[in-house]
Amino acid sequence: MDEKSRKKRDGFITPRTSSLVSVSERKWKWHDHLTLDVLLTVLRRTFLHPFVAWVVVLCLRAQVTPVTDPAFIIATGYAVFLTLLAAARLFNDRFAYGIPREVDLEEEVIVVTGGASGLGQLIAQIYGMRGATVAVLDIKEVADLDGWDELSNVEYYKCDVGNRHEVEAIARRIEDDLGKPTVLINCAAAAIHGQPFLSLQSNYMMKTIQTNLLAPFHTMQTFLPGMIAAESGGTIVNVSSVLGHLTAAFLSDYSTSKAGLSALHRTLEAELRMSGHDDKVKMLLVEPGLMATPLFEVLETPNKFLAPVLEPVQVARDIVSAINMGKSGVIRLPAFAAMVNWYAVMPASLQRLARYLSGIDGVMAKAYAGKSRSSSTSESDMEVVDVE
Repeated sequence: MDEKSRKKRDGFITPRTSSLVSVSERKWKWHDHLTLDVLLTVLRRTFLHPFVAWVVVLCLRAQVTPVTDPAFIIATGYAVFLTLLAAARLFNDRFAYGIPREVDLEEEVIVVTGGASGLGQLIAQIYGMRGATVAVLDIKEVADLDGWDELSNVEYYKCDVGNRHEVEAIARRIEDDLGKPTVLINCAAAAIHGQPFLSLQSNYMMKTIQTNLLAPFHTMQTFLPGMIAAESGGTIVNVSSVLGHLTAAFLSDYSTSKAGLSALHRTLEAELRMSGHDDKVKMLLVEPGLMATPLFEVLETPNKFLAPVLEPVQVARDIVSAINMGKSGVIRLPAFAAMVNWYAVMPASLQRLARYLSGIDGVMAKAYAGKSRSSSTSESDMEVVDVE
């Protein structure tokens, strides 16, 4: 079976204009897989899991260990501590975001922007295979896509999501063709130019703001009223970036737009809570770190252990899981991204030291030294990962 037939069999849409690299073709070293995220995952499923802690307590009782024995007291105290911590997390999520909404994939109409490739494509494929109705919005021409007709339950609409008139026109078409959308996933984003502030062209800044910030503004204003009116409510997902918090050098346009998107998301979340609609419309903010995409192909993570490069499938998996569970919240990957709020409250001197040790500013300067980036690359042009 040739490569094209295999991709059609697996249901993957391959943009002809994208430079796609298979994960299996990369050369990995054994220690590249040893990361902080891996260690934390192992700990959370073993020593930091309440179930495992209580198993130790039961084992001590099976050995007829006296309840006054120090080992039994320590083991029991540790198990109780982990149990209370897990209960506190559950209470925090429930108090902050309310009761999850009920999700029936057969009744959902899912809109994915930037869904012709990369992260948006993966999400569209997953939902298409699970029987949900999916509308993909992207600026690419249908002629530039291979295997599109092989995906069931997925409809493609060419649309510049940065143009309000096009978004409203496509929204009417989607409602006529598929029904009122109940899930909106904003994945589309503009290129990283990697230029010093004084060299950044104003049209680059405007394009980045239009795609990364105004486009989600247009789509949310267009689709939100239907979600509020729907009996089952809806879910809005905004894919921002941890760079909106860390604001690396040479990323003034990208960081500004992503910080604005995160702020816009939180503002809408507060308004929904004030209006009493937060029980119907769930808000999910995604702020990942560096992903393995052509957008970041000239960059190397400054520290593979602390800041590993994410595969789009990792992010897609967590997004789909949260949507299916009807949850609101924040998804930050990898582990260092989840700690970004702690960075914000550190003294300025420690922040500066952390930036120096991480090399976040030097990486961008080195990668883009003497290079000129075109604005034609979008964040949706991510590599396709074969889920098999």
